[in-house]
Amino acid sequence: MLNDKQMAVIGKDIKILISNKRMIGALVVVPVIMAIVLPVIFLLIITYTPEDSSDMVELIKILQYASIKGDDTRDMLINLILNYIIPMFFLLIPIIASSVMASGSFVGEKERNTLETLLYCPLPIKQIFNAKIFASFLLSMTVSVCSFIAMIIAVEIFLLIAEHEFFIPNLNWLIMMLLASPAASFISINLIVRSSAKARTSEEAQQSSLFLVVPLILLIASQLTGIMILDTCIFLTLGGVMAVIATLTFKGSYNKFNCETLLK
Repeated sequence: MLNDKQMAVIGKDIKILISNKRMIGALVVVPVIMAIVLPVIFLLIITYTPEDSSDMVELIKILQYASIKGDDTRDMLINLILNYIIPMFFLLIPIIASSVMASGSFVGEKERNTLETLLYCPLPIKQIFNAKIFASFLLSMTVSVCSFIAMIIAVEIFLLIAEHEFFIPNLNWLIMMLLASPAASFISINLIVRSSAKARTSEEAQQSSLFLVVPLILLIASQLTGIMILDTCIFLTLGGVMAVIATLTFKGSYNKFNCETLLK
């Protein structure tokens, strides 16, 4: 459990974040695009594009690869997009959100020349580490959950207007929101913690999490082109692997987090 002093550190970081319009903009714009704009665009394409068009033909091919069954082609495509492809966006959202918070939290102390003051506070270095990690993780998960709720509302309103069946999230979403998404957030935070000793700016620290974003974008692209469709078993395996990696990187970051490293 976090004590009052750790909660004070968390509160300070959150206040600094709220006062930074650039960070707030990054935390709002990216989730809005991934959780609302892109899903609605996909639904518009499925709803209003003729079935003999090239776009629909490609989507139907992807549908065949995924072996999704149903009576109505458009409803099956909606199920494919919302339950198999869009969940992957919720790996990117916590990575981006956590990288913004973590970079501002750790390296931001150097930029604001407050690192020495923080290290002199009446908290052991490991408790400071836990407070910083928890603040970044809490923010990223809050952004992810809010993005999910916003996506559900936007999608259901669109489906109601377009007279489609209501969207019911499947097991992939449960795995994503409870396992894979938190693990992705932890990995991103730990990578930034590891680079915090050498990084001098928040932007420089954020670069360490880019190697997570690139393969995820490639994975999403492979789904959109029908090269590989992730089923529930693959989602669960992916989430499990990421959870193991998150645990290992957390232990490594925790052991290396010390005053000497930060003050280099």
